[in-house]
Amino acid sequence: MASLSVRFTTIILLSLIIFSSFLLFAVSSSSEFEVGGINGWIVPPANDSKFYNDWASEKRFQIGDSIRFKYMKDSVMEVNEGDYNKCNSSRPNFFANTGNTIYNLDRSGYFYFISGASGHCEKGQRMIVKVLSQDQLDTRSGGHGHGTTSSASRFASIFTFQFLLLYLLASSYLCSS
Repeated sequence: MASLSVRFTTIILLSLIIFSSFLLFAVSSSSEFEVGGINGWIVPPANDSKFYNDWASEKRFQIGDSIRFKYMKDSVMEVNEGDYNKCNSSRPNFFANTGNTIYNLDRSGYFYFISGASGHCEKGQRMIVKVLSQDQLDTRSGGHGHGTTSSASRFASIFTFQFLLLYLLASSYLCSS
């Protein structure tokens, strides 16, 4: 009977360790967002010049996330705020025209994107992305996919939980011997 109890305890503890490992992966992973959803990176419909900024404002970007631009016969540029406001494509910080571009958001703050195709920016193919700092993520409540507890804090809690489970597992084996 004691052997059955030890086996049952072992199965439960191993299951909890595996489950908490999945939680560790979720805490440390970043997200990839496809710009414009199914429409991709195109000139927005007439009278919808805020299409991409509306799309971006619905998201909560954090450091480590990436955005994917899918397009045909176009390009994407990351520019400074002044060039964004003027649709100036002559001095980009980043340029790509591959049709499938992934841009990594490696810092907090604002990122300004425009199309490099002639006239597209003026027609609304431009976007501002705000990447939240860890402090901003920690102080906001609720939201779209990113919690209010810092990743480091969640990681430490899950790691501690796993350590305690392993300790209990080892103890149950020692007591059964």
